This record gives sequence, structure tokens and C-alpha cells, in this order.
Amino acid sequence: MSPHLNAVAQGAEIPAPHIEYGQLGPMLLVFGVAIAGVLVEAFVGRSWRYAVQVPLTFLGLFGGFVWTVVLAVTEEPFHVAAMGALGVDGPTLFLQGAILILALVSLLLIAERQQAHFTAQASALPGSEAEQETMAAGITQTEIFPLLMFAVGGMLMFPAANDLLTMFVALEVLSLPLYLLCGLARRRRLLSQEAAVKYFLLGAFSSAFFLYGAALLYGYAGSVRLSVIAAQIERDTGSETLLLAGVALLSVGLLFKIGAVPFHMWKPDVYQGAPTPITALMASCTMVSAFGALLRVYYVGLEKLAWEWRPAMWGVAILTMVAGAVIAITQTDIKRMLAYSSIAHAGFLLTAVVAIPDAAAASAKGLAGALFYLAAYGFTTIGAFAVITMVRDAGGEAGHLSRWAGLGKRSPVVAGIFAFFLLAFAGIPLTSGFTGKFAVFQAAVDAGATPLVVVGVLASAIAAFFYVRVIVVMFFSEPEADGPTVVAAPATAAAVALGLTATVVLGVLPQPMLDLAGHAASQLFVR
Repeated sequence: MSPHLNAVAQGAEIPAPHIEYGQLGPMLLVFGVAIAGVLVEAFVGRSWRYAVQVPLTFLGLFGGFVWTVVLAVTEEPFHVAAMGALGVDGPTLFLQGAILILALVSLLLIAERQQAHFTAQASALPGSEAEQETMAAGITQTEIFPLLMFAVGGMLMFPAANDLLTMFVALEVLSLPLYLLCGLARRRRLLSQEAAVKYFLLGAFSSAFFLYGAALLYGYAGSVRLSVIAAQIERDTGSETLLLAGVALLSVGLLFKIGAVPFHMWKPDVYQGAPTPITALMASCTMVSAFGALLRVYYVGLEKLAWEWRPAMWGVAILTMVAGAVIAITQTDIKRMLAYSSIAHAGFLLTAVVAIPDAAAASAKGLAGALFYLAAYGFTTIGAFAVITMVRDAGGEAGHLSRWAGLGKRSPVVAGIFAFFLLAFAGIPLTSGFTGKFAVFQAAVDAGATPLVVVGVLASAIAAFFYVRVIVVMFFSEPEADGPTVVAAPATAAAVALGLTATVVLGVLPQPMLDLAGHAASQLFVR
């Protein structure tokens, strides 16, 4: 019987857990604002909710970011918090800061009312009289803001989790609000609801794999704590069958969240059907959070088992890079094309996971490269999806590639910015994409994975084809008479400007961010 159960049996008081509220402040602030948003929905009149929710959400995200910066500057992040459940170290603070700042930029798109991305009444049937009445009344769906904050709170917890049970809770907290948000598109409601159902069903399966894998690892190590699992692997005294099966099932849940092949099938449908601001949020913040959790599991818990899982990770990385790049060529929808582009980028990032050799210096280099790549890719992604929300025709966003023909003649500035984002995705020099790929590929070469880097370079060359194809369509095709127009709402334009600025700065002057990522990687807590 455990000491706590003995204490209960003897009538003794159970000591209260020690919670480091200051170190967990950013996460607690976000969750607190999410709860406050629910209370706003319950007690504030409908006409005032939007005016209250947007500033509240902004202050919650901005306050969390400032708190994270203060922790990174004033604290020595080499410890665990909340009775060992959460790791507060360099990578955690870097990833949490990136998630919060990317969520702030995404909020500019989500809060934009001029383009009306979200349905007025989620419960109304698509095309029904009730839906038409709510749209005519100008009702705004403000529940999206507390849902956004709960999702961001889960994203902050996911890469910080120091044990598998906490990680599973964080996974569910970030996923459940996103399942709902994906079904709230104002136009193409059936496609949006189909995307939400697919995401929910496949996400439930992946969560079950994750939980089953955690159970098997608990059977192997007698604990779900990553450091205990690592120590047990080093002693090599448990059941190898439980260990390998647990690692395999746990990896399925993590690889699903980043959209790695063969667990990628949800990504194109969900990216296409979800409201574009939510797509931008998932493509940036969720990617950062999920990769942070995957890196923590493999760097902290499973590093001593690298000889066993590295060959499998090689195969997944190659499949992800090649499949994402090749299948993207066949896409005619802009959002689906960027979904497969995201899959390819997940493969490029997996090369940093492969770069976990015995040499600690090279391992830290791989972690630092992944951190930089995630931050740079997040800004570029939000900027690209922000541009997509601006190009509109009578049916809403002009999603089909043919509708973008001649956009460079209709609106050369918008087309030029979108072309720059595509070149950054392709990894052209003087963009953040080039620096990010160079960082993770260099770490992989140092780890002896040069053949994997060769595949990555070839996949990048293939990917450059469909990026350039969009540029050719925009600038070297004649515009249609009824072609789309550009609606540049102020908040959306600000999101585009921030994404463009970050893509340029991290491409031309990447060293400060590289140094910051390297410093964060050197502060990984592994005990």
C-alpha cells in the first residue's frame, strides 16, 4: 500500500502538493483567462461579448508571453515543477514563448469581423432558416475565444509535461477545443463539419494509441515519469517486449499530432475544411507544441534507446518528406497544398529527432535547430494563411489554384508577399526557411545521418516545384474577368506584416534567434 493510502487508512492528513505558481504562471494565466471567458459567455449580454472577449484574450496571451520572458531572464530553468509533473527548462520556455506569440498573431485573424470567418450559430443546420436568420442579425460566435485559450493552455502544457500521464491530459486539453473550432466555418459548412468529425475520430484513435503506449511503458518501468523510464532503460532489467511495444504505440500518438506519414491523412481534409484562421493556428502553434512534446519524449525518456528507434524514425522521416512533397504537386486547392507542404516540413523537422547521437554537443545542436525551425516556420505559415483569407470571390475565399491566375497583375503587393512566403517554404537563401533547414540538416550530418539529409534536399527540390508553380500562375497567367478581389482588413494586414517581418529578419539576421535556441537547448532538464 502506498504512503498516501496508508495515511488515509490511519486517518492522517495528506500533505498538500507543492505547486510552483510563479514558474507555472504563463500556463495558469492562460487557463484562468479561458475560465473567465466561459463566465463572460454566461453572464455578459450577447451584444457586449465580442468587445469583452477580444481584449481579454489578447491580455491573457500577451501577459503569458511577458511572464515567460521574465522567467527566461530571471530564473535558472533547470528543475521540474508541480511535484515533478512539468519540466520548466530552456526548451519549455522557448516553446511556450513561441506558442504564445504565434497565438497572438493568429488572434488577429480569428478576431477579424470584416471577413466573417465563423458561423453565426454553430448549432444551426447548414442552409437552414435558423442559420439565415442568425446571419442576417449579425450575431457573432464568441465562444471561439475561450475555446482558443483552452487549446493554447493545452499547447503550453504539452511540451512541458515531464510524465506521460500529464502529457496525455495536455494532449486532450489542446485537442478537444480544436475539434470544435474546426467545424465552425461560416461558408462551406458541410465541408467544415466533415473536417471536424474526421479530426475528432482520428484524433480519438491516436489518443488511444498514446494512452496504451503509456500503459505499456508503465508496466515496463513502474512509472510514467520520463526520467524513471530513461533510468530503467539504462539498467536494462525490464521486459523488452513491453518497452518496444510501448514506444511504438506512444510514437503513433505523437507522430499523428505532427502529421507524419503514415499518420497524416487527417491533415489535408482538416486544413481545407476548418476556418482559415483556425488552420493557421493549428499549422503553427499545434506544430510547435506537438514537436516540443515529441522532442522531450525522445531526448529525455528514450535517448538511451536510440539504437532501437532511430532506424524506424529514419523511415518515417523519409516517407514524410517524400510523400508530402510529391503529393503536394497534384493538389489544386491552395489550403490542401499547404497541408501537404506542412507534412513535408514535419519530415524535415524529424531529421532533428534523428540527430540524437551519443555525442551531447551534436544532440544539443539538433534540439537547437528544431527550436529555431519551429519558430521560423510558425511565422511564415500564419502569414501565408493570412494572405489566403484576403483573396476572395463571391463564394468566400478563392481556394482553387485557377482562381489565383493573374493575381500578380490585380494586386502585385499581395501576390509578391505570398510568393515570398512560398519561397521561404522552399528554403530559398535569405529567408527563414533556408536557415531552419540548414540548422536541422547540419545537426543530422553531425549525427551521421548524411543519407537522410540527401533525401531531404531532394524532397526540398521537389517541393520547390509546386511552390514555383503557384508563383507562375499568379504572375504569368492572364487574370479572369470575374477573378477574385483582395480584401485587406486591418487586423489581417497586421498579421501578414508580422509574418513577413519575421520571415525576413530570421533569414537575413538569424544569429540572435539561433543563439537563443542554442542557449535554450543547453538548459534541457533530463533528470
